[in-house]
Formats: sequence, C-alpha cells, structure tokens
Amino acid sequence: MAEIFELGIAGIRTGITSGDFTAKEVAETFIDRVSAAKSLNAVLVETPDHALAAAEATDKAKAAGETLGKMAGVPIGMKDLFCTEGVATTAASLILDGFTPQYESTVSANLFKAGAGMLGKLNMDQFAMGSSNETSAFGNVISPWRRNDGGNTDLAPGGSSGGSAAVVSGRICPAATGTDTGGSIRQPAAFVGITGFKPTYGRCSRWGTIAFASSLDQAGPMAHDVRDCAIMLESMAGFDPKDSTSLDLPVPEWESGLKSDLTGKRIGIPKEYRVDNMPPEIDALWQQGIEWLKDAGAKIVDVSLPHTKYALPAYYIIAPAEASSNLARYDGVRYGMRDLPDGAGLQDMYAATRESGFGPEVKRRIMIGTYVLSAGYYDAYYTQAQKVRTLISQDFDKAWESCDLLLTPTAPSAAFGLGEKTDPLAMYLNDVFTVPSSLAGLPAMSVPAGLDEQGLPLGLQIIGKALDEQGVFNAGLALEERAGFVAKPEQWW
Repeated sequence: MAEIFELGIAGIRTGITSGDFTAKEVAETFIDRVSAAKSLNAVLVETPDHALAAAEATDKAKAAGETLGKMAGVPIGMKDLFCTEGVATTAASLILDGFTPQYESTVSANLFKAGAGMLGKLNMDQFAMGSSNETSAFGNVISPWRRNDGGNTDLAPGGSSGGSAAVVSGRICPAATGTDTGGSIRQPAAFVGITGFKPTYGRCSRWGTIAFASSLDQAGPMAHDVRDCAIMLESMAGFDPKDSTSLDLPVPEWESGLKSDLTGKRIGIPKEYRVDNMPPEIDALWQQGIEWLKDAGAKIVDVSLPHTKYALPAYYIIAPAEASSNLARYDGVRYGMRDLPDGAGLQDMYAATRESGFGPEVKRRIMIGTYVLSAGYYDAYYTQAQKVRTLISQDFDKAWESCDLLLTPTAPSAAFGLGEKTDPLAMYLNDVFTVPSSLAGLPAMSVPAGLDEQGLPLGLQIIGKALDEQGVFNAGLALEERAGFVAKPEQWW
C-alpha cells in the first residue's frame, strides 16, 4: 500500500472506509508534512487542531455506522482568501494583519460539512493579484520542483494560488482550495504538475471569499487528479442565497459521471491560441493532446475565436476596475491594520494605512482601475472593455455551434525562476490562454500532460460550455489516462 501522504482524496476515502487506517492517522501524517515544509513558505497559519477534530469526528461517525460525507477524513489546505471563523485571514496582505473573521465562508463551510478538516491557511499572491506568488506580503512561495540542470534556482509555483499548488504537488496536503479570476487555479496547477478546475461562474458561492474582481472570481479545487477534483467540487459547489451571483441549480454528481470515452464529442482547436514565440515543446504537447483525444474517440475540428487577442487588454481593465472598488473598504477604520501618524487627520490616516498596507502590485492595479473608471476615461476604457468582453463571449457561443469542448495549452511556458520576470506586462502574459474563458465565465481545467526539457511540468487546458463541468471532467480524464503523468518533485525541502 502507498504511503498515506502519497494518497489523494479518493485514496484516503477508500482507505478509511476499508479500515486500512483511521482518519486521525491521516490527519497526523499531513500535520507532520506541513510542519516539515516550512522552507517552502506555503502555509501562513497552521491549524492542526482543526484537522484533528474533523478526523476524530469522522472516526466516531464510522464507528457508529453513520454515512460519511464525501470529504470525510480528508485534511485540506485553505487558500488565505477564504474567511475562516476564528482563524486569521489576510489575503496575504499587511492591510488585513490581525483580522480574524467571526464567520465562515460558504465554500469552506460546505467542505467542513462534507467532513473535511483544515491543515492551514495557504500563502498566495496578495489579494489574488499575481501569477507567481511573488506579491505576498509574507514572502514568496517556493515551488517544490527543481530544474534538472543541477542548479538550485527557486521556481515560482504560479499564482495567485501558489501556496495551494505547492502543498498539493509536494504531497504536503492531499488537496487544496483555490480561486481563479483570470487563471489563478489553472496556471499554478500546470506549473507544478497537478490538476486544477475552474467551474462555471456562479457554481461556487463567493460569500466570505475576499473579493478581487467580483464578476470574475470563482473558487475551485486543486488536487492530484481529475477524480479528486470532481469529488471536491461536489462538496464546494451549491446555491447560496447570500451570494447574488450564485446559481440556483442542483449540484451534479460529477464523480459518478466520469468516463473517458469521448465518442461523438467534437473538440475544437482555436487557431488564435497559436501565439508568437510559443515554445516548441508547448506546441508539441498540444499536438500530442489532440492525438490523445482522437484516441479517446473525439472528432477534432478547427475553430476561430477572433477576439482572443483583445482578451488580456480587456481583462486588465475590467479586473483592476473592480478591484479598485472592492479594495476601497480597506481604510484602517473597521478592520485590519491602521497607520496613524502623529497629528494625522482622517484623510492622512486613510492615505498612510493604504500606503503601508498594500503591496506594489495591488497599488498598481488600484491606480489602473481608478483611472479607467474616472469621469474622463470611463467610456474610453471601461465601457469599451465590457463591449470586448461581450464579443469574446459571443466568440465562444459561435464556436459551440461546431464543437463541444476546446483544447489549448494552459500556460505559454513552464515554471520560471523567482525574480526572473520583473516586467509586469511580461508577467501578465502568463494568463494569455486562461483569461478568455474567465471573461466568458466558462468551466475550464488544467491537466498535467508532460515535462519540458528541464524536467518541469506542462499542462493542457480543457474549456467547456457553461454548466458542462461533466464534459470538461471527462475530457480531462481522457487526457489524464493517456498522458500517464506520474512525475513528482524530489523532496529537497
């Protein structure tokens, strides 16, 4: 039998049910893993008592012959964007230093109701703004992967869900929550060789999740494989009357619907995703993915998404605009840190608090957002970006007339070294393949599919129609079975 720390959600659940080990043994194993992985800086707050309490409840329920929840006995990592009752929540920003919520986010509450325990709150890009986990106020998260060149360059785990990616890839947690605004689940999943799923906008409640861009933010699972993501998403999703954008729809049983036979399915290959200077190994993996899906019975069709080239510019207007509004609440008055210089008035306190509390990337996006929403530029920038967003959604609607799913690369490169990308625009280009589906609110997932010449993971992305999570899961499973990706980082931390 595999070591407990090598198991994912399904494996842990099976082992507990069959009596191979107890939920408490699982929790203790991963608590030790978290404690031993401090050098990765992936966990901001450790919560061993929470994990043990959930484990003991699972063992007690099993002994009593009760039906166990879908996540029973599975200890997970919680991205620090989800408010957790009685546990510090900072969004990796100094401005929320000392903030301890007195309520539970709907997503975390749903997971705990399903039997999950929490191992800790995970580091991330500050307020989910970043693609490398270098914007956290509490230091960079270091990927558990290393290049095979014999060097020891610290690599980016991707972002903004970099802590989540690192702990799952390093077998420090069997699964973790993530959030995806423009690719922040899928890109880090690709960078570290795990599976990450962004559901249809509105599938998971945003209540109690610290906001970045409200029309884009969506929670999702990050786990070892497709099945684990399906199990976890079933527990995360569901209607929430406290969130006006939550979809009042039943949660399908995605796990029981998994099948890798794609006979009759049409897979679209968008020509606009063949970007300039794409690394040959990314293109080769994409072609291999096409062959894998053909082997699964799918028909491959070429499609066009003509407004793709405008997706990034539109996103980096809309998302900062929403961020500048959402982050206006952090003023040092109601919660979080307060910087009050001697003799300062109210306006001085606002300015000093925001100056010292927000990091450079957050300030950059607030400034951009405030500018594009200002009276003289609203129509020229924000209104135009919203029109482009509509055109991008229409492109996808048109594509669905000739295909059922889309296959693309997840990211334009493998993981890069921390500090290697200092130009913000170069960093933003990491989202080139993930942003369009976010703007359209579509379900999408990244599946690990191969390694580059430096031994680093590469991912393939499946995009589906709104509410067709099952189709995305099934195509992902077909890729997973044929890719046979089993590579793991060698433990050095």
